[in-house]
Amino acid sequence: MYDRIKGFRDFYPEEMQARRQVTDTIETVARQYGFREIGTPALERAEMYADKSGDEILEELYAFEDKGGRKLALTPELTPTVARMVVAKQQELSKPIKWMSTRPFWRYEEPQQGRFREFYQTNVDIFGSADPAADAEILAVAADGLTELGLSSEDFDFKVSHRDILGGLLETFGDVNTTAAIRAVDKRAKIDEGQYFELLTDAGLSDSQAREFDELLTTPADSLDELVDFAGTDRVEQAVENLENVLAATEDFGVRKHCTVSLTTARGLDYYTGVVFECFDSTGEVSRAVFGGGRYDTLIEGFGGQPTPAVGFAPGHATLSLLCQRAGVWPEESVTTDYYVLQVGDTRPTAARIARDLRAGGNIVEADIAGRSFGAQLDYADSINADLVVIVGERDLENGEVTLKDMTSGDQKSVPVDAFPGESKSPTFAEF
Repeated sequence: MYDRIKGFRDFYPEEMQARRQVTDTIETVARQYGFREIGTPALERAEMYADKSGDEILEELYAFEDKGGRKLALTPELTPTVARMVVAKQQELSKPIKWMSTRPFWRYEEPQQGRFREFYQTNVDIFGSADPAADAEILAVAADGLTELGLSSEDFDFKVSHRDILGGLLETFGDVNTTAAIRAVDKRAKIDEGQYFELLTDAGLSDSQAREFDELLTTPADSLDELVDFAGTDRVEQAVENLENVLAATEDFGVRKHCTVSLTTARGLDYYTGVVFECFDSTGEVSRAVFGGGRYDTLIEGFGGQPTPAVGFAPGHATLSLLCQRAGVWPEESVTTDYYVLQVGDTRPTAARIARDLRAGGNIVEADIAGRSFGAQLDYADSINADLVVIVGERDLENGEVTLKDMTSGDQKSVPVDAFPGESKSPTFAEF
């Protein structure tokens, strides 16, 4: 007997039915906004991650050397891969480029609530537009996807910030390691206060500066001009203006109600450059961010391409399921079947014809392939939640009929075999 690998999961049909429904909902919303599906490889060169984050990042990945001596890694995220793809065909692609993809990723880290070593995400990205409307559209796709799943504004909240506001404020305090300080802000809600301020002082702030900086992060949305006055720099002024323009655009997109300005939201990845956001469970029952996203305008250039603004988000399926389950909108985990064609005696040719006709109408149809008894077939039909059972028996066929059984009510009726299923693609019990 072999055990499942730690941090990896099995999904049986019932759970996959629910997962597929959620994925299809998110992807359908993205398609409605014009996002096109792409496919990407499971392996990339390990240097693609080490060059951006240092060799130590490889300790957090499934990295190895293949038989050809190449250093490879199972992809831990999609953004570097799509950046590589954009660079490869940058001159051929019409702008803006709007891509989406659902697939697994891998990170060698300790499993915890909503986090596994193999995990699934739906990535949605726009390349080639720096307009605030692009940021707003990403937020709109995210919000519309959640509401289509049955969630309301009382269930989730987008905490929105701007990396250049954080970076610009930090610049006013002198020689500060901005990257390290922003990483500390990203950990603010995950560690205790002492550790948080220690990280800020390690980044170059004095204790008093760290506390002053942290107080600035609590500035309310209607007082952001105070940050412009405090910093006195074009960087902070332009960042505040950009954030306000994005929020104004979300009003036009109908999703402003889901957005809350929160300058303590930083996003840990270093490639973010502008507006960033994280989705949270409004009740706090799901204790970590459900997903996040933001703008990364320098990544394409960093991969050798022409300067190309970019913005995107990526809902992780594990944390998204936690939110949906908490809100009571996670789809029922059960298989569904439209028809089961039950055979009694030597009736396979007719039963097979009926099954083919029903499938041609787009129905989910099963039929006996194990030579089971009448009772065993009926039990199986019940186990797969068949809505209707078509009983094709020798005696019925002698009378030119088949029997239709409604599995919910238990009602039965005889219908002419030549008329079933007829021209209707999804005939119901009541039609006959």
